[in-house]
Amino acid sequence: MADIELDSGGLSLWAEICTADRPGPVPGVVIAHGFPSGPGTSSWSSMPSLAERISESMAWNAMAFTARGIGRSEGDFSLRGWLDDLRVAVDTLASHGDTSDVWVVGFGTGGALAIAVGATHAQVAGVATVGSPADFDDWAENPQHLLAWARENKAVRSDDFPPNFDAWAKELRGFRAEKAAADLNKPLLVLHGSADDVVPQLDARAIADAHGAADLRIIIGGGHGLRHDPRAVAVLLGWLDRQWHERSGALQTGRGQ
Repeated sequence: MADIELDSGGLSLWAEICTADRPGPVPGVVIAHGFPSGPGTSSWSSMPSLAERISESMAWNAMAFTARGIGRSEGDFSLRGWLDDLRVAVDTLASHGDTSDVWVVGFGTGGALAIAVGATHAQVAGVATVGSPADFDDWAENPQHLLAWARENKAVRSDDFPPNFDAWAKELRGFRAEKAAADLNKPLLVLHGSADDVVPQLDARAIADAHGAADLRIIIGGGHGLRHDPRAVAVLLGWLDRQWHERSGALQTGRGQ
């Protein structure tokens, strides 16, 4: 596992890459974290270990990164900014070594944004979301509260940010993962806990229904922190493995051209 820096619009973002020890072509996965749930929490901190597990057990190239305003990454949180950061992460992994195609696994907010990136980015072969919202309407109802919460969680660190509050807040209403899912003509796994008290289970069903062919998996009794639920991780890894074998088989027979 190697630490690297990503440049996203002039901001330095922290990332870790695990490189598979095998000849190419090698599938790749980018792991996108969610929004901090409270002061002192670090939903992103366990993502490098997940990347390492995928790389070592499945022989994939894997990247975990922190978006602007999180951890060691520079900048301040915005939905548009996080979307740009995820695109940079995908581009970086796609150009790393013998990486062929890239799948994106997103948790919470990261999963919602992963759908949008997957719908517009040719390098993305498929998307998996974990406990992700169908929209950000609840944030949009009270953007002042969200900004205060982001400051408390150190996701917004600059006193003069955002330079245009109305534009920053408008992004919350303008982005809908449910709509992006309808435009995602690629495989989609939607993982959600039946006992998720942060994002309602109905959001998962809305995303899956909008896509039309998603693999919807509800983890009975699972909460919002499915990263630490071995059942959810097993489903995720099994899905990624099947995706790569199906895609590589299609390319070998010419059906993927």
